[in-house]
Amino acid sequence: MNYKNKFPIFSNIENHYLDTAATSQKPKVVLDKIREYYEKYNGNPGRGSHKLSVEAQSLLSNARECVRKFINAKRAEEVIFTKNTTESINLVAYTYGMNFISENDEIILGISNHHANIVPWQFVAKQKKAKLKYIYLTENGQFDLEDLKSKISDRTKIVAISAVVNVTGVIQPIKEIIEIAHSKNALVLVDAAQSMLHFKHDVQELDADFLVFSGHKIFAPMGIGVMYGKKEILDKMPPFLYGGDMIEFVTEQESTFAQLPNKFEGGTQNVEGAVTLEEAIKFICEIGYEKIEKIEENLANKALEELNKLDFVETYFTKDVERTGVIAFNVIGVHSHDVAFILDSFDVAVRSGHHCAQPLMKYIGVASCCRASFSIYNDESDIQKLIEGLLKVKEVFKL
Repeated sequence: MNYKNKFPIFSNIENHYLDTAATSQKPKVVLDKIREYYEKYNGNPGRGSHKLSVEAQSLLSNARECVRKFINAKRAEEVIFTKNTTESINLVAYTYGMNFISENDEIILGISNHHANIVPWQFVAKQKKAKLKYIYLTENGQFDLEDLKSKISDRTKIVAISAVVNVTGVIQPIKEIIEIAHSKNALVLVDAAQSMLHFKHDVQELDADFLVFSGHKIFAPMGIGVMYGKKEILDKMPPFLYGGDMIEFVTEQESTFAQLPNKFEGGTQNVEGAVTLEEAIKFICEIGYEKIEKIEENLANKALEELNKLDFVETYFTKDVERTGVIAFNVIGVHSHDVAFILDSFDVAVRSGHHCAQPLMKYIGVASCCRASFSIYNDESDIQKLIEGLLKVKEVFKL
């Protein structure tokens, strides 16, 4: 079973969408929620005592509690709303990194991290004269735990990692990484942008210090994200954005700041985004992660089987490792952008290029590639159309 009929875009346009890792399509229940919010509840939360303002504040609080349950945080105030994963990581880098990392301290990153989980830490390291260390991969494409054990030290302040490699879909051993980091009293930031759609995240079981993700990757609209942090850590961190709603008192010369979560949520919040994120989470929970994983696994296996029949296509699909429904591939001798352009003429949407992971691409020796990523609205017709488009690539380039 797939869920294509629950996503209106597929009734309105012809598209074989294989780019969920970039952004997910939106189910009707989420789209309906956007309209319902603006037609019935739109108000500025915390900015008035009238009914709409109060209702907007209540909806924001309900959404926060929904996220808390979804990731099993201890407290709702540990859930900070942002606009996306990138902003969430920057929040941690600017507030924790710039205040608690000192000269000659160490920041450890995965070579497979997205740029959004590299560039902010490069900034912090440069500003604070700290050291950046990278952890490389095992033969199956996973984060090398032995490499981590050899490089982590008493000077390591934070380990920032991706739960899933956005290029290859490989699932990283997050719990083991956190245990190793905590043995050296280092904090861990988990980038769950590419993993949240595919399996359950329990921040208490993981013992994650920070966990970040974007709504638009999990069937919610663009413009809403989450930064989870342990309360005892967040309490010590200074604000990131200054202005309305994050203050307690303001005088001409001094200000004091509100308690969590308001301290990190300066300005009018994206209530529409929070409300629809809640709706998307309910949609995921109604289907269940077990069913989502099964659909994606079946599609990825079928696609790989068909791609392996094409002797002009090479895949970067590692075996014997847990992974999400992602396949990275190239047509031999043809640039990935050219491949994606021709596939688009067959209404097949894939990602091409370096996938905001240039250090990883350099490490594996691939300048660019195509990426097909599957979700619950895909079916075998999408795979058939992908193969049809690739055969056209072969014809055009006379392979």
